[in-house]
Amino acid sequence: MTFEELSGQDNAATTGDRMQSAGTALEELLVSAKKQDCLTVGVYESAQVMNVDPDSVAFCVLATDEEYECDIALQIHFTLIQAFCFDNDINIVRVNDIESLADIVGSDQDEEPKDAHCILVTSPNSDSWKDSALEKLGLFCEESRNVYEWVPTITLPER
Repeated sequence: MTFEELSGQDNAATTGDRMQSAGTALEELLVSAKKQDCLTVGVYESAQVMNVDPDSVAFCVLATDEEYECDIALQIHFTLIQAFCFDNDINIVRVNDIESLADIVGSDQDEEPKDAHCILVTSPNSDSWKDSALEKLGLFCEESRNVYEWVPTITLPER
């Protein structure tokens, strides 16, 4: 075995561990933010928050699956949301399992399931939101940008 093969195996294992850790951190962040009523769920609702109070946005999650990959309108919204996040230094990730994400953010008993294509974690003021999961995800996003992965994909843990 060559050195490159050995280091490639280490990198693959490290990347897998890093993604699993990020998936766990994302789930923790969403559960915590939901309890504190700091989640905005839905593409249009998220766009409204970004338009009215962009400084309150701490983190952004975009989600899709095979059914929605060809939805041109959704892809245009994603492009605009990503551009907004880049312009405002908001960390952003992508999740390819919208059903698991929808289960995490849930819905109220009397409501339909929420549109989980875009989820914002918001904060009334930037000093009040100190969450270890948010910090882990921030580091994950920073590391991903260092290897030119501008919108990293996270795999959520099995439930």
